[in-house]
Amino acid sequence: MTEFKSLSVDLMERILCLLPIPTLIRASTVCKLWYSIISSSTFSSSSSSLHPWFFLYGLHNTSSKNNQSFAFDPISNLWFRLPSNTSFSNNNTTSAAGFLFTTAPTFSFSPVLSRHISTTSPLHYSRVNPLLGVFYSSHTHNHNRPSFIVVGGVRFVGNLVDIEDRLAIEMYNPDLDSWDICPPLPSDFPTGFSSSSLSSALFKGRFYVFGINSSFVSSFDLESHVWSSVQTLRPPGVSFSFLISCKDRLVLAGICNSQAGSSFNLWRIDEKTMEFSEFAIMPQDLLYSLFDSDEDDKFASLKCVGLGDLIYVFNEDYHKRYPACVCEITTTTTTEQSGGGKCKWRRVPQLPSPVNKFHQVISFCSTVSLHSILRGRGGDAGAEAYV
Repeated sequence: MTEFKSLSVDLMERILCLLPIPTLIRASTVCKLWYSIISSSTFSSSSSSLHPWFFLYGLHNTSSKNNQSFAFDPISNLWFRLPSNTSFSNNNTTSAAGFLFTTAPTFSFSPVLSRHISTTSPLHYSRVNPLLGVFYSSHTHNHNRPSFIVVGGVRFVGNLVDIEDRLAIEMYNPDLDSWDICPPLPSDFPTGFSSSSLSSALFKGRFYVFGINSSFVSSFDLESHVWSSVQTLRPPGVSFSFLISCKDRLVLAGICNSQAGSSFNLWRIDEKTMEFSEFAIMPQDLLYSLFDSDEDDKFASLKCVGLGDLIYVFNEDYHKRYPACVCEITTTTTTEQSGGGKCKWRRVPQLPSPVNKFHQVISFCSTVSLHSILRGRGGDAGAEAYV
């Protein structure tokens, strides 16, 4: 039998790249050779981009000591407890595309699992609970520096909020460290709408805004800075839903009521016509495992986020400690032609105890960079959660 150490470096790299990120971090401590392979800029973990992680940040209104953060790796099927970050521990915290943000009174951001925090020039209109998008513009000098779009929210003036003000969109230019003013949400969306009543998706150069309960949808062109006409996107029987950008498709995910009962369905959305086609239904036993009561409004606490090939559905009510499930979408030539996909549903393990009760839960998906974790192991406590 050939010993692992006698293999060529190229073959070692091919084997190691198949391991989940937490295992790779442990493997990097075995010997100098393995560390040099894994920490190399050319090394790429196959799980980092195809299987985004699921993050839960729980915020407590009165005591930041009760804040907790967790990350779920779908490859190892494990939750990891993250060290708390006091810079993102208040109700002005939000997330998008692998970044944490505070939007008031200053605008700051940090990549997930990083202690490095950047602060931009002030927004023209300081606001709380806006929708946020992250994109990389070909018009900037450094294409690796993120640009941001801030939509809606509630204006924050001192310690007061103004729900009547229809706030303009603001787009961040990283070259100039400045915010450009763009047209606000169409008037079909009432003032005061925030991330609690809207969902968003950035797809093919357009930022989509969708009413979770109203089913209104409009998209903002990141190049022309023009809103599309407002449409209603509501399949028959839908009570509420979320719009998600998943790899090569727009997905609508939500509760659908019929004579047979309630179900959680997925529809693929044609971004040109906004027509929908159902392609998956969550198994009933999985859906009802997210609840422990038969109350009529029990589904109201469901939330949904997604990225890549994964869609996570979870209950943000504390009574069952935020149970969740995940759907993995696989596309074949046949399903791609039909506009659908093959879906595999499964339950996500329970959060590691103890779990505190939170007043606000921030949830998002993000790819995880192995290299950023390894670079931070000396001084970034975020790395310690994985070893």
